[in-house]
Amino acid sequence: MDFLRPAGWEEALAAKAEHPTAVPIAGGTDVMVEINFDHRRPEYLLDLNRIGELSEWQVGQDTVRLGASVPYSAVMEHLRTELPGLALASHTVASPQIRNRGGVGGNLGTASPAGDAHPALLAAGAEVEVASVRGTRMIPIDAFYTGVKRNALAPDELIRAVHVKKADGPQQYSKVGTRNAMVIAVCAFGLALHPETRTVRTGIGSAAPTPVRAEAAEEFLNAALEEGGFWESGKIITPSVAAQFAQLASGACNPIDDVRGTAAYRRHAVGIMARRTLGWTWEQYRGAGRTLEGAA
Repeated sequence: MDFLRPAGWEEALAAKAEHPTAVPIAGGTDVMVEINFDHRRPEYLLDLNRIGELSEWQVGQDTVRLGASVPYSAVMEHLRTELPGLALASHTVASPQIRNRGGVGGNLGTASPAGDAHPALLAAGAEVEVASVRGTRMIPIDAFYTGVKRNALAPDELIRAVHVKKADGPQQYSKVGTRNAMVIAVCAFGLALHPETRTVRTGIGSAAPTPVRAEAAEEFLNAALEEGGFWESGKIITPSVAAQFAQLASGACNPIDDVRGTAAYRRHAVGIMARRTLGWTWEQYRGAGRTLEGAA
């Protein structure tokens, strides 16, 4: 196994172009596990740790540009207001040591359906900035996951950053595991309210071959909230609407039985998480509305 250590971004792209099978390593929290257990033995490792820009983030007027190597701990500490769903997901990642090393770029590169960041990124409607010596392109998060641990990257491309719209409404994240910490998700669910467009987006993890959205559940809830005048009134969502949303979210799953849980349990748990996260986010939205009305 050869170790490539570029000093800058352009050098990294050139190395990836010359060695398309090279496996990028930054935090190493996924790659080193696979190597240590002899599940993977790449011909080349491409170390990206000397490229400082990958560990930087910029908060723009509407969007946060998150470098691929920005650690989860930084998201938790500095971007909780702008990216609340991703910050909540970051809290559930492994241990403090892993949160200080691992980043969203690694989750995306591995593309495991159990990656903790995926549901939050789907719910927020992120875009992935990827680059090669041929140029840069943006991949919508909905088109990024192409199969079990497969993504839309070309062999010569590297993930440079993730662009996430700043939250315009409440976001939540929920995860089920076999213990309270240091656990791979049995299943996970992310939900984001987007009051500016009067839409709701979701993300499901570890309950299908890839991270997925519960699109039928979103369409149902978007229509129910609009037709019922919920956005304007801020009234409590009726139990029947919440139950139907949960049922449709459960139906979006295509899980398997494995050592962490059965397919039936995953479907059931996703429905429960969908109903609960909807309740939590809507209560936040209602509370924000009452506060604004009182201030006026």
